[in-house]
Amino acid sequence: MGLPTGVPCEEVMDSIADGVFTVDLEWNVTFFNRAAETITGITRAEAVGRKCWEVFHSSLCDGSCALEQCMNEDMRLSGKSIFIIRPDGEKTPISISAAPLRDAAGNLVGGVETFRDLTEIVRLRQELADRYVFEDIVGKSPALTKLFDTLPQIAASNATVLILGESGTGKELFARALHSLSERSDGPFVAVNCGALPENLLESELFGYKAGAFTDAKKDKPGRFQQARGGTIFLDEIAELAPRLQVKLLRVLQEKRYEPLGGVKTEEADVRVVAATNRDLDALVAAGDFRQDLFYRLNVVRLVIPPLRQRTEDIPLLAQHIVEKLNRRQGAAVEGLSENALTLLMRHDFPGNVRELENVLEYAFILCKEGFIEAEHLPEYLRREVAGGPASPPSVSVSATAQPADEVDAMLRLGPHSMDAVKRLAAQAAVRRHDGKRMAACRELGVTKDTLRKLLRNG
Repeated sequence: MGLPTGVPCEEVMDSIADGVFTVDLEWNVTFFNRAAETITGITRAEAVGRKCWEVFHSSLCDGSCALEQCMNEDMRLSGKSIFIIRPDGEKTPISISAAPLRDAAGNLVGGVETFRDLTEIVRLRQELADRYVFEDIVGKSPALTKLFDTLPQIAASNATVLILGESGTGKELFARALHSLSERSDGPFVAVNCGALPENLLESELFGYKAGAFTDAKKDKPGRFQQARGGTIFLDEIAELAPRLQVKLLRVLQEKRYEPLGGVKTEEADVRVVAATNRDLDALVAAGDFRQDLFYRLNVVRLVIPPLRQRTEDIPLLAQHIVEKLNRRQGAAVEGLSENALTLLMRHDFPGNVRELENVLEYAFILCKEGFIEAEHLPEYLRREVAGGPASPPSVSVSATAQPADEVDAMLRLGPHSMDAVKRLAAQAAVRRHDGKRMAACRELGVTKDTLRKLLRNG
C-alpha cells in the first residue's frame, strides 16, 4: 500500500521519531528529516548539500562507513550501535540502519540511513547496572539475588564460611563482600591460594616461622594468620590442602590457636576463616581424601555460587560493568556492546564463567578503543560457534524441575537465536519464575505490560 493521495513523502518522514537522511553517489546529503535535526543538533538547511561526514562526525567516519558498505556491496545493515559528536561537543549514542537507494529502473542513486537516539536507553541501562551491583558483584538473576539477601546476615556472624563454585565464578569477590560487610571490615583481608605452594612452603606461609626453624630462617617471619589478625583470612582451593596441614588447620578452627614452625609458644588466631573450592568436597570426604572433621568445621555456612550459564540474564549487566572497568584501567572510551555482540555472548556456554567473560572483553578492547564493541571485535571461537556450531549440537533436555534461567540457557545452547528470540525466552522464563503473575514479571524485567505482551507474542 502506498501513501494516501496528496500526502507528501517529506511530511511522512517528519512524523517519525527516528532520524532519516539520504545521500547521492557523491555523498552529498539530499534529505534530512525533523528527527535527524533533533538528534544531531544540525538543521536541515545546514545539512542538505554537505558531505555526510561533515554533518555527522560519527565513530564510523574513519574509513568504516556503514552506508558506504551497503552501497558498495548492495546489502542492508540493521541495528549497528555507534555514536556521533554534536556541534556542542556532546557524544550521543545511536543505533543505525542503512540500505542502498535505487531508482525505478534499479539503478543505484544513493543511500538511506535511519538512526535512533540511544541516550535514554544507555542512561537506564546504567541505572539498572548500578541497582544490581552488590559489593562489586553484579547480577539480578534470582540465584544471585538470593545470595545478596543472605550475605549481610552471614557477614554479621563470625561463623566459618565455605564457598563452593566452578572456577571463574568469583568466589573471592564473595569472600571480600563477607569481610567488608562484617564487624571485621576495618581489619585486614588476607587471601591465600592453598594449591599454589608445596606443603612445606604453604605451612610456613600460613603459620610463619621462628628464627632457626630451618637453615635459611635468619629471623622470625609472621604467617598469614598473624597478618590477618582482627580481620578475615580467605583460604582458596582448600581441597588441595595436604593431610598434615588439614590437621593443623583443624586445630586452628577448634582452638583458635596455632604454633609457628620452630616455635614453642602458641599464637592466638583472631581471624575469621572463609574457605573456597571448585571441587566436590563431599565426594573427597567420601573417598577419604579430605578429613571429615575438618569438612564439618569449614562447612558451618555454605555458599554455592551458580555458574554463568545458569544466570544468562546477568551477562548484559556483567559485560557493561567489565567494559566500564576496562575503560578506567586503559583510558579507553568504549560505550558498550552492540546488539550483535551481546547476542553472541548470550549464546555462549561460558565454561570459564565470569573470568572467561572478562578475558573475552579484554581481547575486544585490543581491537576496539571507542564506540561499541561489535561481533567482529570478539574472539573468533565465539563467532565460529554461531556461524557453524558443532558438527552435532549437544542434546539438551529441560526437566520439569529446572530453574527458569537454566531452561533459557538450555534453549540457547540448542542453536543460534536472534536477539528477539533471546528476549522472548527471557520474558517467558520471568513469567514462569513468578508462577504466571505477569505484573511481577514486568517489575523484574523493568518493562510495561504492553511490552511484556509483545515480547511473549513475537519477541
